[in-house]
Amino acid sequence: MACASEFAPRRFSTDDLPERERLARWREEFGRTLVRVDIEPLSNDVPFRAEAVLQNLPGVRLASCDGSAARLDRTRALAADGGDWIGLFINLGQAASVSQRGAELELGPGNAAFVRPGEAALLCGTRHLHLLFPRAALALRTHDLDGAVMRPIAHNDPALRLLLGYLDLVQNAPGLEQTALQQTVVNHIHDFAALMIGANRDTRQQARGAVAAARLAAAIDFIGKSFTDPGLSLACVADRQHISARYLQELLEKSGASFTARVNELRLKRAFALVTKFPDRPVSEIAAQVGFSNVSHFNRLFRNRFGDSPSGVRDRA
Repeated sequence: MACASEFAPRRFSTDDLPERERLARWREEFGRTLVRVDIEPLSNDVPFRAEAVLQNLPGVRLASCDGSAARLDRTRALAADGGDWIGLFINLGQAASVSQRGAELELGPGNAAFVRPGEAALLCGTRHLHLLFPRAALALRTHDLDGAVMRPIAHNDPALRLLLGYLDLVQNAPGLEQTALQQTVVNHIHDFAALMIGANRDTRQQARGAVAAARLAAAIDFIGKSFTDPGLSLACVADRQHISARYLQELLEKSGASFTARVNELRLKRAFALVTKFPDRPVSEIAAQVGFSNVSHFNRLFRNRFGDSPSGVRDRA
């Protein structure tokens, strides 16, 4: 059985290298050895810097890179052992380009393209995300996998947006070392990739679960970051996810808690922590700080949740 460390993100940075050896060692140890590309800075006027995060899961490999503008040349020799994979290059910087088989694409912020890792290619950019998929996994899910290579994907493509949001939430999620969870995550990622390419009928049906999971995770993440906003509403969160409020409520209730229950729980837990940490702060101020606009309503919910009033909790602390 694989250990958790096998799937944990691995981080690399030029900051960890001696300044005089930085570029040479990054090109050799990270570029040619780990990701099989020849790295050449586009400018020598500023010191070269780069950082990357690599993560391998059973069925997908991820590389997130950020740094000085550079030319990433996957020569025929470096691509020779690329295996039977399909790559997805997503530009997260201002401007990037990708060239392969005589075709060249200019990619704006957020745009993407599928490439063939087993063939020579040239990438230029500053910040990007690169995913590798087993060709067989995507071939089973799509109509025309070969036709998708070097075809630009717009930044507002729904499947691409869902994929990026999903990855952002699951990459550092606890429990990813569990085999069953890994496979679920990988299947969802494969489904999103297939939707970008042109999924077959079975995959479109199957991908509904992946889409629902991504939207639910994104909504919960947004709620977790915004619950102190007194104006936060179900409609606001749904609009941000480009879905109806009714559909979002269904997703939340199926996950175990309604929108209101989830928001109130987050607010009350934060309030409990503040009440005990700051004994001299007025309860009304704490209620407003965590998102409640009505102090009486806050006090009632607080007592129902913790069995005592805020003042009583302070007295017992």
